[in-house]
Amino acid sequence: MNFHGKNIKIFAANACPQVARQISECLGLPMGKSEVTTFSDGEVSISLLESVRGSECFIVQSTCGPVNNNIMELLIMIDAMKRASAARITAVIPYFGYARQDRKAKARDPISAKLVADLITAAGADRVLTMDLHAAQIQGFFNIPLDHLLGSPLLISYLKKRIGANIKDYVVVSPDLGSVTRARNFTARLGCPLAIIDKRRQRANVSEVMNIIGDVSGKKIILVDDMIDTAGTLCNAAVALREKGGAAEIMACATHAVLSGPAVERIKNSPIDELVLLDTIPMPEEKMLPNFTILPTAPLFAEAIERIYEDKPVSPMFV
Repeated sequence: MNFHGKNIKIFAANACPQVARQISECLGLPMGKSEVTTFSDGEVSISLLESVRGSECFIVQSTCGPVNNNIMELLIMIDAMKRASAARITAVIPYFGYARQDRKAKARDPISAKLVADLITAAGADRVLTMDLHAAQIQGFFNIPLDHLLGSPLLISYLKKRIGANIKDYVVVSPDLGSVTRARNFTARLGCPLAIIDKRRQRANVSEVMNIIGDVSGKKIILVDDMIDTAGTLCNAAVALREKGGAAEIMACATHAVLSGPAVERIKNSPIDELVLLDTIPMPEEKMLPNFTILPTAPLFAEAIERIYEDKPVSPMFV
């Protein structure tokens, strides 16, 4: 990588240091030296152990669980760099927390995604780089530039190798109506037909599968979603595809592995044969199952960072 002008530095807080290290390796750079600790009362403490004056700084931090703590680490590190005279600060957020609170679902609801966007801007970030926002309109919540990466090229590249020449044996399935656009993108790139799960959500984190739109009998299924939280939607869809639809094999893929509550146990007991995920959220060893496949996002983020640094467009990455 040929650098010009100001120095470029990659820093990490505590949420996803492995991704930050991999990004640095892809760019051929050393990791920025910093220390992120917590005082005895729970307050976050950030120390920058090298000068960032006049540097272009990228802070890699997913705002996954513990969500509030990770957000505070990001905000305080941005503030520290701003006060240390960094030339430009980019918040690299592989997984953007609070993204599902993007609208008022009922009276007197907050719009928490907008609040988090305002906090990041107020802290002093000049730009945000993130991947697969749960709601695309969140891009408009920021008053600073936001580059929105897509995880689908990484997943599709893996699936193409997995499928090979057996396209006719596979069907891409959307687990709900909200994921239809994403699933259509997969069908266009893979050349497979599309099916849709029609479900009725009774209350938060509880869903009931109602019907399968499309022919999946005897087919190998690719379930597509942007994130897996409690895995209720995904596992109910898998059960319906196997028991009602007569699917032969079920593979699922998603960008963000939130995997909260009973998610891992549900997936373990489900008919899902393989689950392909990206590493936007660290996978603890105790949650890792034999049928999990984790793909690295660092090469994609590294290319985007290089383009941002060199003032080149990011959009050609997804043409």
